[in-house]
Formats: sequence, C-alpha cells, structure tokens
Amino acid sequence: MKQLFLAIFIISFFIAGQFLFAEEIDPAAVAERRAQLENELKQLENQIESYRNVIQEKQRESTTLERDVAILTAKIDKARLEIKARDIRISQLNTNIKEKTTYIGFLVEKTDREKSSLAELIRKADELDATSLIELVLGYEKLSDFFVEADSFESIYRNIQNSFKEIKVSKDVTQKEKDTLEEKKAEELQLKTMQELEKKRLEENEKEKKGILQITKGEEKKYQEILSARQKDASKIRGELFMLTGTKAIPFEKAVEYANLAWRATGVRPAFLLGVIAEESNLGENVGSCTWKTSLAHSNCAKQRTAFVEVTNELGLDPDQMPVSCKAWYGYCGGAMGPAQFMPTTWQLYKGLVSNITGNNPPNPWDPKDAFVASALLLKDNGAAEGGYTAERRAALKYLAGSNWAKPAYSFYGDDVMELAAKYQSQIDIISR
Repeated sequence: MKQLFLAIFIISFFIAGQFLFAEEIDPAAVAERRAQLENELKQLENQIESYRNVIQEKQRESTTLERDVAILTAKIDKARLEIKARDIRISQLNTNIKEKTTYIGFLVEKTDREKSSLAELIRKADELDATSLIELVLGYEKLSDFFVEADSFESIYRNIQNSFKEIKVSKDVTQKEKDTLEEKKAEELQLKTMQELEKKRLEENEKEKKGILQITKGEEKKYQEILSARQKDASKIRGELFMLTGTKAIPFEKAVEYANLAWRATGVRPAFLLGVIAEESNLGENVGSCTWKTSLAHSNCAKQRTAFVEVTNELGLDPDQMPVSCKAWYGYCGGAMGPAQFMPTTWQLYKGLVSNITGNNPPNPWDPKDAFVASALLLKDNGAAEGGYTAERRAALKYLAGSNWAKPAYSFYGDDVMELAAKYQSQIDIISR
C-alpha cells in the first residue's frame, strides 16, 4: 500500500500548508485594521471638507485682519490633515502589498511541494509501467485491492494536475493585484511629495500671519494701513512676470492677453486658466529641466517617444534641445511639454484645434500662446466653461488626474488652482479698470 501512504502524505502536506498560511495572515485582524483605518480616513476627510468650507466662506467676506488670519489658519490646518490622511492611505496600501506578497510566496511554495509530490507519483507510475500486469495483480491478496488502489492513484494524479492549473491562475491574478497596489503606492507617495511642497508654502503663510500679528498687535486699523501700503497699482501688475514651464516667463499683461484669446474661443475664465498654468509650473523642481531621451527612456514610453519626435520634427526643432518634464522616481514617463505640460500624445489630439484658434500651423507646445489655448481646450472638455467654483475645481482636478479626479488625495491641487484663480482675478480687475 505504498502508493496509498504517499497519497495520504501529499494531502496532509497540502492541508498543513493551508493552515500555516491561515495563521500567518489573520483575516480577522486584517479586516479589523482596515475598518479602523477607513474610519480614521472618513473622519479626516470630513474635517478637511469643513476647513474647505470655512476658507470659501471667509474669502467672500470683506478683507479684515480677523478674516485673513482665519483663512491662513484654516489652510494650514487643512494641509496638515491632508498629509495625515495620505499617510493612512499609504499605510493601507503597504498592508495590502505585504498581504499579497505573502500570498504569492505561499503559492510558490505550494507549487514546489506539489511538483515534488507529482514527480514522486510519476516515478511510481514508471515503476508500475515496468512491471507486468500479472506481477502487479499477484502482489495483492485480493484483486479488488488492486483496483481500489489504482483508482486512488489516478484520482490523486488528476487532482494535483488540476491544482497546478489553479495555482498558476491564482499566482498570475495575485501578481497583477500586487503590481496594481505598487502603482497606487507610488501614486500616493508622489502626491505626498507634492503635498509637502504645499505644506511649505502654507508654513510661509503662517510666518507671514505671525509677522502681521506682531506688527499690528491685533489692531484692525494698523492692518488696513499695511494692506494699503502693499496695494499694487495697475502698472506694476502689468509689468510682473508670469512664470512658465519650459519657456521664458512673460509679462502678466501678455499672459492675460493669451488667456482672453482662449476665453473667447472656449469660454474658460481667464483667471482660472492662469491658475492652472501657474500651478502646473510650480508643482515640482524637476519640471521642464530634462530631455526626452532621459525622461522617456522606459519601454512603457514608446508611444510618447514616437509622438515627441513627430512634434519636434514637424516644428523643425532639435528634439535633444527641447526641455520637458523629468521622469519622476514614482513613474515611468516624464516628457510633458511647455507651460501647459501636455504629454506628446495628448498634444497631437489638440494641435489641430489649437491651430484653428491661434493661426499657428503647426502650433508649438512651448509657445505660450499655443500652450494657453491648448490648456483652455482641455479644461473646456473637462467642464470648466460651465463656470462657477465647483465646475472649475472639478475641471482642474481632471486636468491633473483624469478619471481619478474625485480621489480625496488630489484635492489639494484643485484648492490651489482656485486660490490662484482668485488672486489673478483680483489683479485682472485692477488692470481692467
């Protein structure tokens, strides 16, 4: 009955492996931890939304010391909560990745064990093939014992073969899930990096707030005197430089001219468009400082490389000399072009429409005029032309994240754009008087 003992050993080994895995990954503990983190996230998101509402309400009030201090305080508190929420999301992803990694390891070990068992069965089968049927039958006291053991042997052999197929499918699926989780983790870390930049900006505002309070000692009259002293006239605003990515800065008045051109063609508010361009130009230190050969070197960037060469060749430009966004550590491809930070394939989708509006044929993503119009066209497609805070903020988020725009992790981008839009609207109002 050696074969029968072998079968019992295989089955016992398989079951023991399952119990070991079950002990290593405690589903109840994992579920409890997930529920705890989800509850914390929900509470944080509610608090963040409440701060966002405070900021919006205060911005509608007349400018006073109390109002501006309240806005700065809310912005700082909101940013800190957003960073904390993102840390929780990263923690969730790390837990899921660890779980998937452990499960893949279990599947590999299980496959190895079953391969060894199957090899032993095959060896036994070879031995049986080398033995005559008469010798096999004579080896059993009862003929029925021979048939029972033969059936058991064949059944276990088939089950292990089926198990291999199931393991392969499970391993492939789990690996894909792990890859997806790794991508999400990279995405969250990217956003955390950008959020840290936002936090630094807000901390500067906090220093300004403390400085104002020290100077004014909380007195409204003194604060109004400071505001009056800082008030810029139209000529100064016109002469200010509007910073751009991948090209030289232009006077603010020229930026408004291009934004107005785009507005007449698309219905996208000029101040909002300026807010998006400004946010794109200031999101990272590596933006617009690389070449296509480095930023699009990964095999996943093949389509972008082809499109980039086509764009530059059409413009008669040396692709090696044109600045693009660098490949960040969290992703495969950089290669975003010009002030509007369009990827090459996206630019190709919009260049015909851009040419119809600006008259430049072919249009140039590094030319501010063409870039402003391209950005407005994309924002229009994202719903910005509807107007109003909600529609514009949503359009900005889609500009950054596409179909993932509703993720709370991206909310800071929409908030930043709308704050910049409010700033530029006030400046446009002054130079338009």
